[in-house]
Amino acid sequence: MNEPRQMRITSSFAVALTLVLAPAVPATAQESAPPMLTPPGEGPGDDGAPNVLPPPGDENSPMIVPPPDESPDETPDAFGSAPSAEDEPDAAPVDQAEDAVRPDESREEKIDRLFSELRKQPDGAKAGRIAGRIEREWRRSGSATIDLLMQRAATAMGKKDNAAAMDVLDQTLVLDPAYAEAWNRRATLNFAMDRWGKSLADIEQTLAREPRHWGALMGLAMILERLDEKEKAFDTYMRVLAVYPALKSAQDAAGRLADEITGPVI
Repeated sequence: MNEPRQMRITSSFAVALTLVLAPAVPATAQESAPPMLTPPGEGPGDDGAPNVLPPPGDENSPMIVPPPDESPDETPDAFGSAPSAEDEPDAAPVDQAEDAVRPDESREEKIDRLFSELRKQPDGAKAGRIAGRIEREWRRSGSATIDLLMQRAATAMGKKDNAAAMDVLDQTLVLDPAYAEAWNRRATLNFAMDRWGKSLADIEQTLAREPRHWGALMGLAMILERLDEKEKAFDTYMRVLAVYPALKSAQDAAGRLADEITGPVI
């Protein structure tokens, strides 16, 4: 690696640490485009495997094709937490005062406000509570039917009944293809089933609907690491830190990759 690239990566990770400690951080990740993916048989590859294409303007980045014989040891928590009892249609919010939508703001405005708070919060525990509130908003589809299907999918995934979970998630996406969290859940399930290409395609759909979804970004970064695309993984972890600076798993991963890419500092 040439010296300018080393300096850029080292500088980028320094920015990540600054994001964690600074009182305010610009919402850069909202403006960045998610990686472009092509489904099986529709990309430049000739083996039917899904391809990951570089973002627009990045003509030098190589295409990534998931090796069919490699698989991770376990599903990462990176895709975000699954629906829980508090998400059931008749359940009361964990904290009604915190979760209530203000009279003068829409649900989307509430999520934007929470992301603003998340970017400014350096304390990991407090940031985690804000992140939990965002995730609850993501999981509230506005449809009792969709919420029930997501609960059933979560139950099936918990029992390792992948076929049943996939069937329910497929039904959910037929009913509401605009629901980002259903795409994210299916990305998680495909990852657990070692179907990396399908997981990447579902991650793309998640990020197209919610570019700030740090769980989907973390899942993407972990897949890129397993494909030995360390620089792309590092850049993706940096996108996570732009929206969730206090996320320790992203901090640790970015720091580790910065060391691996640039080598030890002498």
